[in-house]
Amino acid sequence: MAVAATAHLWAWAAFAHDGHPHPPTLAQAWTLSPMVLVPFVLLAALYALGLVRLWRQAGIGRGVSVAGVGGFWSGQIALALAAIWPLDAYGAWSLAAHMAQHMLLLALVPPLLLAGKPFAVAAYALPRRWSSALHAGLHAPLTRISSWLVPAAVAHSAVMWAWHLPAALEAVLASAPLHHLMHLSFLLAGMWFWAAAWRRLRDPGSGAGGGVVALLAVMMQMGFLGALLAFSQRALYPVYALRAPEVGLSALADQQLAGILMWVPSCIPYLAGGLWLLWQGLGRNERRNPTPETGP
Repeated sequence: MAVAATAHLWAWAAFAHDGHPHPPTLAQAWTLSPMVLVPFVLLAALYALGLVRLWRQAGIGRGVSVAGVGGFWSGQIALALAAIWPLDAYGAWSLAAHMAQHMLLLALVPPLLLAGKPFAVAAYALPRRWSSALHAGLHAPLTRISSWLVPAAVAHSAVMWAWHLPAALEAVLASAPLHHLMHLSFLLAGMWFWAAAWRRLRDPGSGAGGGVVALLAVMMQMGFLGALLAFSQRALYPVYALRAPEVGLSALADQQLAGILMWVPSCIPYLAGGLWLLWQGLGRNERRNPTPETGP
């Protein structure tokens, strides 16, 4: 009785938040909040203009590789799918959609964006005085922060666990500002962690080993939480008790699907990143310590 009453209360709160008493169609599943659209469009515009100026001066592929640029725009597409269309709208009705959105923001969007060196490229779009001032003010602290791999890994895992507590998720669905704050924390924690992991390649004292260990540790945390949701015998999120059936799933089936998404596909970027770091680290060691050629 109490669970049903709680579910009705949160359902009404969420209806007031999103303005729709039923799940939207794909054509309607847009989130056109200025808090999302303005930074998204601004970053895309600065990156495009900066890339044109950079490659015009240095040549195509110089400063940032063609593959890195492809990674950045792939990250922008993934970010749009998570925050603009359609996962944000469907996340109010399905925990599985909400989980897919969270995993894109935390696990996939950050490494793709970072592959394109967004801050360095976007700086070329700014007046030289502005870019010089930003570099002088931000380069040292950002470099220092990106060297803190352990705190970055802890923050990454803490954000993941904290926002997936049932009470936290229910509060988020009832408050638009809190919803935006959650998404921002996912994105920032992901950017910090992936930047710190990649930095291990450039650190001659530590190499790639620390990054590989951190990626595997975070992957295991994510897999463990996903398994908890997938194998639970009861629905843990009352807010979806009335909503998941509207998209054709029971609350428990929706939760199990969310757990599987978190447990399996969401771990792939971490596994791929760990393997890439390991491969790059081994290659760097071989270049530093080439195997001596043996005579006939």
